[in-house]
Amino acid sequence: MEKSPYRIDRNTPGSAILSVGVQFAEGRTADHLAVAYAFDLLMHDGDDLRRQPLRERKFMLSKLLMRSRDGIQYVEHTQGHGEKLFEAVCDLGLEGIVSKRLTSVYRSGPSRTWIKVKNPKAPAATRARDGTF
Repeated sequence: MEKSPYRIDRNTPGSAILSVGVQFAEGRTADHLAVAYAFDLLMHDGDDLRRQPLRERKFMLSKLLMRSRDGIQYVEHTQGHGEKLFEAVCDLGLEGIVSKRLTSVYRSGPSRTWIKVKNPKAPAATRARDGTF
């Protein structure tokens, strides 16, 4: 399963909240605040799903996560209105969007079947430019 873990914090957008477990000063953890956002399923019950189209992998993932407990959130996909979606992502200060063809099989690394469009004003982008991360 491909996923991105985030701590739930309504005041801190995007990758600035990337955290598997939240550590408090007293040494206590707030792991119950961590949420993994799952957007692809590459293996299931020992079966390699990477040659299945993204549409099928996401369908299997959604069915699998229907029965899951808190802590893993399924990421829906949308079709169309990419410019409006990107504008909303930027307004929220999020890192960006990844667009994938629903008919594509999984390939590691850069591919012609997906594109990542980054928000140039997102905290991750500004830290990369400033060298402060």
